[in-house]
Amino acid sequence: MKPSNRSRRFQHERPVAFIDLETTGTNIATDRVVQIAVLKLASDGPDQEFHTLVNPQIDIPADATRVHGITNADVYGKPTFRELAPTLLELLCGCDLVGFNLSRFDLPLLQAEFRRAGNLFPLDGRSIIDVMTIFHAKEPRDLSAAVKFYCGYEHREAHSALGDVRATRAVLESQLQMYEDLPTTPEQLAAFCSDIRPSIFLDSGCWFHMKNGQVVFAKGKKHNGERLQSVAAEDLSYLEWILALDDVPDDTKEVIRKALR
Repeated sequence: MKPSNRSRRFQHERPVAFIDLETTGTNIATDRVVQIAVLKLASDGPDQEFHTLVNPQIDIPADATRVHGITNADVYGKPTFRELAPTLLELLCGCDLVGFNLSRFDLPLLQAEFRRAGNLFPLDGRSIIDVMTIFHAKEPRDLSAAVKFYCGYEHREAHSALGDVRATRAVLESQLQMYEDLPTTPEQLAAFCSDIRPSIFLDSGCWFHMKNGQVVFAKGKKHNGERLQSVAAEDLSYLEWILALDDVPDDTKEVIRKALR
């Protein structure tokens, strides 16, 4: 950071709430909150912190526990979201909202929890700040950035095909050296990339993920694992049924509409 920038501070006239959720998974339609934390910055006065475990009233999958460390035993006897809803609504009243991946995950899931509790959590008039969006916008995430990060030198042949393939090889070799848990064979590396399941970046409801460059169904008994384009061509009524569901997120419906177009 430049010395001249150190005096710059977050400025706000209204209260601001930084929000983070830990959950049973990444499906906004079906997963639940198991922990919530709020850091509220008042427009004048001291900061306020609120955090609690939440009983999701469903089992916490082992995969989720491996991420955040919260078990079914930890949430036993803790308040449900419905019980916490009045406190949260009062705490967040009139607040602008800040979070990391807030727009695509935490906020839609929080709104879904409020709906299930019989409450509305309107966003009208609030400023929504997603720190992840700022991070991705301000920090390059291209091959040149990867070369500098992993290899420690400038990629001076950027956008030269031969230079780029050489750089890509150098990045992969550096990644293998940096991450000891990363597999070393093509088959294992392909499985690793597939297991990351970038569905959360494709649609917040996690109906789809990417596989070999294709949008593939990640849920649903009827077409799980099938390409969306194939289903659009062969089973239009199924996609129309999904579009008519109330609990399917808007970005999921937009993925389907693009396929239909």
